[in-house]
Amino acid sequence: MTEQNTQVAPRRLRLPDGWTLGAVLIAAIVLAPILSVIWIAFHPTENIWPHLLATVMPRYMGMTLLLMAGVGVITAAVGTGAAWLVTLYRFPGSGWLSYALLFPLAVPAYVGAYALVDFFDYSGALQVTLRALTGWKTAADYWFPEIRSPWAAIVVLSAALYPYIYLLARQAFREQSGGSYEVARALGSGPWAVFWRVGLPLARPSIAAGVALALMETVADYGTVTHFSVQTLTTGIFTTWLTAGNAGGAAQIAGVAMGVIVLLLAVERIGRRRARFHGSARQIRPVAAQPLRGWRGWLASLLCFLPFGMGFVLPVAVMAAHGMRNPQAWIEPGLLRALVNTLVAGGAAAAITVAAAVLFIYGLRMAGRGLPRWILPVTALGYAAPGAVLALGLLIPLAALDHRLADGILALTGHDPGLLLTGSAAAIVLAYVVRFFGIAQGAVDAAFGRISPNLPLAARALGRPAGAVLREVYLPMMRGSVGMALLIVFVDCVKELPATLLLRPFNYNTLATRTQELASLEKLGQAAPAALLVMGVGLVAVALMARMEGRR
Repeated sequence: MTEQNTQVAPRRLRLPDGWTLGAVLIAAIVLAPILSVIWIAFHPTENIWPHLLATVMPRYMGMTLLLMAGVGVITAAVGTGAAWLVTLYRFPGSGWLSYALLFPLAVPAYVGAYALVDFFDYSGALQVTLRALTGWKTAADYWFPEIRSPWAAIVVLSAALYPYIYLLARQAFREQSGGSYEVARALGSGPWAVFWRVGLPLARPSIAAGVALALMETVADYGTVTHFSVQTLTTGIFTTWLTAGNAGGAAQIAGVAMGVIVLLLAVERIGRRRARFHGSARQIRPVAAQPLRGWRGWLASLLCFLPFGMGFVLPVAVMAAHGMRNPQAWIEPGLLRALVNTLVAGGAAAAITVAAAVLFIYGLRMAGRGLPRWILPVTALGYAAPGAVLALGLLIPLAALDHRLADGILALTGHDPGLLLTGSAAAIVLAYVVRFFGIAQGAVDAAFGRISPNLPLAARALGRPAGAVLREVYLPMMRGSVGMALLIVFVDCVKELPATLLLRPFNYNTLATRTQELASLEKLGQAAPAALLVMGVGLVAVALMARMEGRR
């Protein structure tokens, strides 16, 4: 018997290519502010955590959880109910309401807060009219709900955030089989039973995802809760950092806020895994809308109009009225500078964010299956982090880097360049990129997934390099998705308030910060033009989104 050589040739170590290294570098940039916050929290200059825990943390945490509970319940009920009505029934106005219910996405929650207080407060139009009609003289003559309260904040946040649930739930209801509802009705189920036993269980994963998005925005909100004098974890970051001057304590509060978000995401993902529903492989029959006649139809119209009216009509009407009463506010130089700053910072951030997302996803796809499995969920944490958390994680290391750069340039040239990063809009742009990278990443990843892998394989077989395949095959086919991602990120940058407030240089305003500054000084007439411009930009994006939905 001859001896066979059983030795196996050693496997060569495969070095990562430039695309993979680029994807890892982008991931490191996105994660750096979050890691910075964690480092500062565990290495504070002065550890005030025991003091925070004994004094303000219970109040911050309790109020944050109260807002999350209220917003979660209201947005889930309103968004799901409205989506069910416009999908399953025909009633007066159901056609235009199905699109109008998306419009509150264009209105930042803090603008809704300014409008609500202006309209419902003691000196607002509603109470002034009531006193004129009834002869009441003072607040002691009648009862009216307290406007600057946590409950009003819950209403405003819910009116601004319910479209997240509405959009996802409506899509889920549309994708369900009309035969399922017909069978349920044939078995004697009424409208409520059909919704509770058939529609809701099938749409539950989408509803849970929408509620998770709404709750993340609730935790991240600053402008609304500040206007209503509600103390949350986000306001605690501002107070501890800017008022008390303790960055370590602010980072510790930011760590708690991040912990709440991560726990929320974990619960949502676990719930989605346990609630998987698969459609039939055969082509399903679309849902046929049932007519609602008489008072039921008008009741459905009213129920759908109320969130649209509270989330869009009221803020736009109040701001438009102030804008028309103060025409001089439209020609103030500060408004033009804020508009230019918003367009430049938001446009630059949107372009960088989407470009980085394209390179990131393509690099991960070039790397194989192992790397994307663990790196994709981690880089999505940027969107989950509140703007105040990211600002804290960016400002301190960037300020240190700024001083080193300035000292080095001064030593080499004798010229002091000043603060290049934190003294300009560069820090704001970087915060926007990190904050909204998860949105662009998700859109781009889905666009890559819709392209058959045979096309790039054929291009590579013909000798085209990886860069040419991306430029000549992928990008032309993803043009629509990339354009929509650019638009969505730009609109979110325009509305972003906490990160901009903390990172902006001296005498630098965007439309969002100008609105907040003037409204906080009760100068709503001067703030109205900036608020209307913010809403106008958002409305363009929502209109394009609705147009794309209508083509499906």
